[in-house]
Amino acid sequence: MLQWFDNAPRRILALISLACVAMLAFGMYLQHVVGLEPCPMCIVQRYALIGVALFTGLGSVRGGRGWLISWGVLALVAAGFGAFVAARQSWLQWYPPEFATCGRDFYGMIENYSISRAVPMIFRGSGDCAAVDWSFLGGSIANWSFICFAIMSVAVLVLLVRGAARRR
Repeated sequence: MLQWFDNAPRRILALISLACVAMLAFGMYLQHVVGLEPCPMCIVQRYALIGVALFTGLGSVRGGRGWLISWGVLALVAAGFGAFVAARQSWLQWYPPEFATCGRDFYGMIENYSISRAVPMIFRGSGDCAAVDWSFLGGSIANWSFICFAIMSVAVLVLLVRGAARRR
């Protein structure tokens, strides 16, 4: 199986990019069709997914080893950051704080702030990061997001390590 990492690194990067796009599409489905409000941590995870998708997509298109390593390192950083945020949100869900939440409600933002301050807040998300609004096989969205980011991180790391070993 590890030979596939040696023989088709660009395909693996393309599959990771495609998986990120699918996860983003599923997030949009949950938001716009199911009606779940994303929290600020969910929005940050979406940005991390966009970064991983962009970097792995560019790595799969560019042919040279230097480009592959450069885009791979950037994808690894973005995936690691996304895993960190997802792990933190999972922690908040398992051990919710008594008073603080990480989101504001939409109408409170519009009523209390000027439009120039409220619009950026809207794009930060308004759901509660500690709330579990959806689950699959016992895992919340944050739990599954962490697992996906971890798998992506390991796959990119294996690509980078095996690519560096081949260079010697």
